[in-house]
Amino acid sequence: MDAAEAVDLGRQAIYMALLISSPVLLAGMFVALVIGLLQAITQVQDQTVSFVPKIVAMVLVFSLTLPWLVVQLVQYSSELIGGIPHRF
Repeated sequence: MDAAEAVDLGRQAIYMALLISSPVLLAGMFVALVIGLLQAITQVQDQTVSFVPKIVAMVLVFSLTLPWLVVQLVQYSSELIGGIPHRF
């Protein structure tokens, strides 16, 4: 394995991590934006008000996207493990 292949493997790993985490993080960010806007409008500045809706939204999105996430991880893992004989 040369340096270019190692960099490519690292790039693929970072891309997969971003792809897997993006639905949950985007849901949390969207809910935080909406809750922050509502808190600014109503002037309720309690930190615990935004915590529960964010957690609920993130768990809901995670449970809805879990089959897709598993397929992506299995596909990535099988390509990674299947490529071991060709790289060494």
